[in-house]
Amino acid sequence: MEQKMKEVIDRALYGAPEIKPEERNLFLSTLLERIHLALTKKQVINKGMYNEVIELMKTKRNLQLYLNGNLGYSHFSNYIKEAGTHGVSFTFVTPKKLTPFGLIVADQADPIETKQLFIKDELFERDMEESGADFLP
Repeated sequence: MEQKMKEVIDRALYGAPEIKPEERNLFLSTLLERIHLALTKKQVINKGMYNEVIELMKTKRNLQLYLNGNLGYSHFSNYIKEAGTHGVSFTFVTPKKLTPFGLIVADQADPIETKQLFIKDELFERDMEESGADFLP
């Protein structure tokens, strides 16, 4: 009974415990199991858009874009316009900790099966190198 009371008090004071907080910090508040595609900050800042993101917006339902709030709106404007065209929701997330990611395309609620989470181009490699990211799947 005493343990139960402590749990109730802790929830009231601190809120519900967060599931996988490190993973959520890394992937802009979402879980790895929901991610279709993740772009690094350099990939987002790069002029133009990645066709893979556009194709996901055209073909998948229940998508959510998570955008790194530390980057300027101008870097996301094309993605936001495209999301509006396809009825895809988006959320700006200001990460609590450093993350190499700038844009995440994820399912809103359900786990998915993804073979390729990243577009491993030169910009991706540079971001991973700079962030020391040896923690990725």
